[in-house]
Amino acid sequence: MESDYDYLFKIVLIGDAGVGKTSIVRRYCDGVFTSAGIPTIGVDFCIKTIKIGGDSIKLQIWDTAGQERFRTITQSYYRSADAIVIVFDIGVHQTFKDLHEWLHEVERYAGNAVHRIVIGNKSDRQDRQVSTELGNSFAKDNGMPYLETSAKNSNNIDELFMQLAQTLRDTHTERRLKQPYGSGGGTSSDLQTVKLTGNTSTKTEAKSGGCC
Repeated sequence: MESDYDYLFKIVLIGDAGVGKTSIVRRYCDGVFTSAGIPTIGVDFCIKTIKIGGDSIKLQIWDTAGQERFRTITQSYYRSADAIVIVFDIGVHQTFKDLHEWLHEVERYAGNAVHRIVIGNKSDRQDRQVSTELGNSFAKDNGMPYLETSAKNSNNIDELFMQLAQTLRDTHTERRLKQPYGSGGGTSSDLQTVKLTGNTSTKTEAKSGGCC
């Protein structure tokens, strides 16, 4: 049987507990906002299929636990990821400081070829502790794009995943054209850094999660 999609990409969200990873995923996949709940246990994921330029792209979006005790579980998901989204809370400076540790984990378990992007979440907060300039500077110094989002008011949530999907598709297509004897469409786990410019959904549960 022919697949119901042209491309399948795996996107993994990582970051400290409480930065809003689950809220981002639920806002995008389900269109709802949850401000409080039980921290994610292990991993959870949803699947959403979108259309870009006539191509059907299936996104498998993984929400991982931020607690240290789940680190050995979540690290195993890095290796097969097409893109890793590193999230911090702009209202909690410690979550920004911890980006160095998360980035080190990505480099150790996923290598430098995986797509990476830094997200400053909860941009709706009035008690900001991390400036946009500081977030941009960190991302630039580490060769990554930076974007601020809010799951609460949906700011840049759709844009984040749409642009990730488009860049993954374009880079994969370019790689495939350079290898005419390679296989057809599918995932691309050896790509370079995501560049950012500017529905149908199916929720599939693994281990149940919360809002952070």
